[in-house]
Amino acid sequence: MILLILVIRFSGCVLSPAAPDNPENLCEIFRENPGWYRAAVRSQNQWKVSIPIMMAIIYHESRFNADAAAPRSTWLYILPGSRLSSAYGYPQAIDSTWTLYRRHTGNRDADRGSFTDAVDFVGWYCDLSHIQCGISKTDPVALYLAYHEGQGGYNRGSHRAKPRLIRTARAVGATARRYAAQLSRCRPTLDRRHGFPWPF
Repeated sequence: MILLILVIRFSGCVLSPAAPDNPENLCEIFRENPGWYRAAVRSQNQWKVSIPIMMAIIYHESRFNADAAAPRSTWLYILPGSRLSSAYGYPQAIDSTWTLYRRHTGNRDADRGSFTDAVDFVGWYCDLSHIQCGISKTDPVALYLAYHEGQGGYNRGSHRAKPRLIRTARAVGATARRYAAQLSRCRPTLDRRHGFPWPF
């Protein structure tokens, strides 16, 4: 029994890496998780959305928690019920949007608990918002509003009646600006470490 528990706990650690120790500092995030930087660079190159914007969206969606899930409803105010949404993983993508991403990109085995897939998803979704909503890829506030409401909701202006969402979107913008300032200081070192040319 003890061996079984240890195996389960070990497996959980492998499948669900811990969130970064200092999620407020993008340089520290990438030093702690070198593979994340390589994945973020690939997504930026593919979708032309900046690393700070993609990382800011993930931070505000899941705090870099691979197992993040929507809260549950309650039954009789005590017992846990079904989840309020199918949003899951680093990007907090719902089932239908994740299926669309898999189909559009051909990434059939994509997993919301994989950071590599998650950051690619965020880049893809922001690119889609740029195409369908005309949002600049350098506008983290509007990109987040479309990320949360969907392109159709954003075009209808559904976010305008949601002051809390607008405050969160502004916080995403502030995080993206802070991340950009931090990354500008450590990016040459990260690129040399990972063999990327600078600048690129």
